[in-house]
Amino acid sequence: MTVWSSAGPTVLASFLASMVEFVEALTIVLAVGLTRGWKSSLLGTVAGIGVLAALVAALGPSLAAVPLPLMQLVVGLLLLMFGLRWLHKAVLRAAGTVPLHDEALAFARQTQALSAAGRPAGSAIDGIAFMTTFKTVLLEGIEVVFVVIALGVRGGLLLPASAGALLALLLVAALGLVLHRPLARVPENTLKFAVGVMLTAFGTYWVGEGIGLAWPAQDASILLLVAVFLALALALVKACARLRAGQPAGAAKRGAGTPSQPGPLMAVAGELLGLFVDDLWLAVGVGAWVGAAALLEARQPAAGAVACSVFTAGLAVILSASAVRRSRASIG
Repeated sequence: MTVWSSAGPTVLASFLASMVEFVEALTIVLAVGLTRGWKSSLLGTVAGIGVLAALVAALGPSLAAVPLPLMQLVVGLLLLMFGLRWLHKAVLRAAGTVPLHDEALAFARQTQALSAAGRPAGSAIDGIAFMTTFKTVLLEGIEVVFVVIALGVRGGLLLPASAGALLALLLVAALGLVLHRPLARVPENTLKFAVGVMLTAFGTYWVGEGIGLAWPAQDASILLLVAVFLALALALVKACARLRAGQPAGAAKRGAGTPSQPGPLMAVAGELLGLFVDDLWLAVGVGAWVGAAALLEARQPAAGAVACSVFTAGLAVILSASAVRRSRASIG
């Protein structure tokens, strides 16, 4: 039986993460609907939701057959990579290394691009509108599904995690129906910062459990991890901002030209990989550290508090090194 009083952090993390994804999806759906017409855009939206529902229905029974320790380790590692990707980018945005995400600007750009494309004759389905909303809803929805499963797979919290996502969906959908414009006033960058901290804390805790670490305060350790990663992220924002402030004006790194556009399948595969990997060095470092920690714990277990502290400190060092390296690269 789910104890809802203890499921608050899971509900909150699921709600905030889902809110970010639904706001981004709403921006594209509104741009397509207002520019190309609502028939094809809504058909693409419904098709994307249908594929997501089928995906959840297929994953449910298969997840139940996976041993819990393996599930905790695999899902925890993916959640850790997912959370660190968000937190890494949120730090760089807050420090000015990466531009802040602007829903109003994204809406304007998408509208301009869609207006320039040709329209189908008669009452035919608008392929551009259909595929744009279908891909958007599918990709953003996959992130929501992953967050819900990752947060809910441990401790029977799938229902609270799903409830958080559903609340976010209902809120964003209601606001979209009423306003008929992108939710530009939603503090999306702040939400991503907070969600990155929370998901990183959850992922750290579950990966630690998966490799055999014994957290001293059990589930309460998640709150301590939230505080640790929040303090680290705020410190990194200041450090990266100082790096930028200390460089001469106009010292931005020159680009390497316009990259070639990948095919549709490669583009989708790239976006799916991008759910977990934003900075290759960060991803490789985290994977190597988790593997080393698991090996050390298996060969020579340390005291619970010591092992957990060292494991968390290693992740903090990797995140810090990645953020500083990225900031230096942007101005070098």
